[in-house]
Amino acid sequence: MFKFNPLTIEKYRRFKSIKRGYYSFIILMVLIILSLFAELFVNNRALLVRYQGHFYFPTYGSIIPGKTFGLGYEYETDYRELKVLFKEKGGDDFVLLPPVPYNAFETDKLGDDYPPYPPSFEKKHYLGTDKTGRDITARLFYGFRIAIFFSLILLVFQYIIGITIGALMGYIGGRFDLFFQRIIEIWNNIPFLYAIIIIASIVIPSFFSLVGIMIFFGWIGITWYVRTATYREREREYVLAARALGASTGRIILRHILPNIVSVIITFVPFSVAGGITSLTALDYLGFGLAPPTPSWGQLLAEASEFHINAPWIGISVITALILVLTMVTFIGEAIRESFDPKMYSTYE
Repeated sequence: MFKFNPLTIEKYRRFKSIKRGYYSFIILMVLIILSLFAELFVNNRALLVRYQGHFYFPTYGSIIPGKTFGLGYEYETDYRELKVLFKEKGGDDFVLLPPVPYNAFETDKLGDDYPPYPPSFEKKHYLGTDKTGRDITARLFYGFRIAIFFSLILLVFQYIIGITIGALMGYIGGRFDLFFQRIIEIWNNIPFLYAIIIIASIVIPSFFSLVGIMIFFGWIGITWYVRTATYREREREYVLAARALGASTGRIILRHILPNIVSVIITFVPFSVAGGITSLTALDYLGFGLAPPTPSWGQLLAEASEFHINAPWIGISVITALILVLTMVTFIGEAIRESFDPKMYSTYE
């Protein structure tokens, strides 16, 4: 039976005792899980349609043309229109729509006015629309999914590269260490933002190409911390004993050193996630991030600065979302740092 180390259990109890960090972690995990199934909550496709005794599940299926439901057109069904039609006709047919019946790309024209439209519970634009009539709630929700998974993918690959190089630098030392020190110094002197702007002016970055560019420039930060921690640990008795027993370099680093410096690594994880979110938001705001009409908090911020007087709900919505998410990530980072603090579990004789 698998059992946790008593020290690990103590660290978890310490993390759980820091309420703001613990509950922020739970809320953020719930938001991430919900974002995986965003189409069930924010979508212009119906969750369920009953028509003439048959049931349809359009959300994750293929396009169902309007003629299937007797609407007389070949393109995809407008399920909001279909719901109104079924309601007027009466009978057993019905349409079950998501709580927010709009997707992140759909423009909605309301009457003779021009967007952006203010929040409306009647039209189910709970946070209003942007300048093209797209629902702010949908843009925020899908933008959150893109931003959080962008930062998580970025985190994984940056840490794989940074931890590998940093551990080897600290353990092997010598010319290997000096070579990568010079490489890192050169990398640090490259203006990251300008490099992104130059690349984005040549090619329109996609999600994965932007991730690749940021990995290329962003692995340096964790490398220095891992190098320093490994350099300190390699002279400890347990490492010397493993070396004397003939353990390979890879085994010593993976099985002995990394488990003892995991507190250094995991402490920076929440702040790296926050950094990934803010970096993507900043690039999108400047117009050098993901190409429109991709849902993006940065693009919403740009619209907020353009319509801060006529449409204040855009800025209020996106800034509130940013503050809440980054605050939760900060609380999580604070709780992790305190729970993994070795001084909390040290005794002196």
